[in-house]
Amino acid sequence: MTILTIFFFITAILYSSVGFGGGSTYLALMLIWDIPYYIFPIIALFCNIIVVSGNSINFIRAGNINIKLVLPYLVGSVPFAFFGASLSIDKDLFEIILFIILIIAGFFLLVESRSYNQKNIKINQVSKFISILIGSIIGFFSGLVGIGGGIFLSPLLFLLKAGYPKNITSSASIFILVNSIFGVGGQLTKDIVLSEFLNYWPLFLSVLIGGQIGNFLNIKFLSNKVLAFMTSLLVIFVAVRMGIRIIT
Repeated sequence: MTILTIFFFITAILYSSVGFGGGSTYLALMLIWDIPYYIFPIIALFCNIIVVSGNSINFIRAGNINIKLVLPYLVGSVPFAFFGASLSIDKDLFEIILFIILIIAGFFLLVESRSYNQKNIKINQVSKFISILIGSIIGFFSGLVGIGGGIFLSPLLFLLKAGYPKNITSSASIFILVNSIFGVGGQLTKDIVLSEFLNYWPLFLSVLIGGQIGNFLNIKFLSNKVLAFMTSLLVIFVAVRMGIRIIT
């Protein structure tokens, strides 16, 4: 588990640096390492909660949270995240869905890294209905596979020009945190052996430390553009590795 713990640590650094939790990549890594299928969604969601809790606290302290921006997406996502997490799907189907999610997420992150270059952004008003619909769709698939969904919400908000970069990044963290909490609730409706869950404590410790380092890098050193680009490369690399696994 040592190598897997190191990869979780690196993932937490990169994802937290752009306001994400890393759930999609944690899942892919656990698939590659053959962690028991029935337990790794709740592990990924718990790691999400650990990482984005620190980010959310820092964003709140900085005054970057725009509740009006994120609330409609949460209204749509929360019930569907719980519902999606309560469903059980075949492992082969899960791998295919996760592979597709990683490919899309990697592309979206590349788009997001370009968005940080824009200046004098004109903010658009997105209708409440569209926001709730988007939140519902993201919430369902996030709960189904065990991610927070911010990796989709954040690039979409950039594409829609729904807010300023700092507000979008902080909104994604809050979105991931809330969805992950309700995703864990949905996972607990299934037959999960929690005693085995505790055996993976090194992963939780690694993402706790990695998340704090990533947030520090975001604040002190690297630009959001560079960090988003680096994270997109990581996601695409893991997606390719997943694709090879599925084909072979």
